[in-house]
Amino acid sequence: MQIPLYQIDAFTAHPFGGNPAAVCPLERWLDDGTMQAIAAENNLSETAFFVPQGDDFHLRWFTPVREVDLCGHATLASAYVIFTRLAPTRQRVRFMSRFGLLEVTREADRLVLDFPAVSTDVLDDAGAAAKALGRAPGELWRGDPAKLGITMAVFANAGEVKALTPDLALVAALPSDGIIATAPGDPGTNVDFVSRYFAPAAGIPEDPVTGAIHCLLIPFWAKRLGKSRIFARQVSRRGGELWCEERGTRVGIGGRCVGVMEGAIAI
Repeated sequence: MQIPLYQIDAFTAHPFGGNPAAVCPLERWLDDGTMQAIAAENNLSETAFFVPQGDDFHLRWFTPVREVDLCGHATLASAYVIFTRLAPTRQRVRFMSRFGLLEVTREADRLVLDFPAVSTDVLDDAGAAAKALGRAPGELWRGDPAKLGITMAVFANAGEVKALTPDLALVAALPSDGIIATAPGDPGTNVDFVSRYFAPAAGIPEDPVTGAIHCLLIPFWAKRLGKSRIFARQVSRRGGELWCEERGTRVGIGGRCVGVMEGAIAI
């Protein structure tokens, strides 16, 4: 059996930037073990698989070690494959997923995700997070555990976030789905906020650019900054750019994609 495989760099306009995702369009589902083995073989943050479902698609994501409930960059990459290879006249694509209905639209040279917003609550004890990150955050928050229970450490400035060298074993032991480090953008730039994301328990030591965490970050920073449209950078080594919009119970997460590889998996 030959399975199409595309590797797409998401949230970047340049090859070898952003976050690489593998995308495998399928006519019907493979067994879970085979999809997990393909994701482990690809060894990227996520491999996305989708099958047609009427005029829409059913989408699933796998890290090298497990299936996950939500992934932004691989959703963006999947839409890019549909828009550029499978159905180039389409302007919108809808995916059914474990996280509900997700929509992607074309807007000029960007693709825009329509994802659920996730609320955050303050955590009082930042000791374990400070030890794991190697630096104490000014504030510690956590996403709604029923939706996306990720810990979020807020720092005073972008330099503190960039300088972090976390202890990944301690991060993996935290009682959450990884940890976000975030801060306001540097004064005098167009960047409203920056972030990094560490999820070693999911097989992702540091994710280069993470659409899903912006379900938490966008409502948080939109309220704090007093504006609904905000520009974000994820300041990992590869880095990425995200055009964000607070939409009440939803968020818009826009970015560019670049195709870097096409091939097939033989199984």
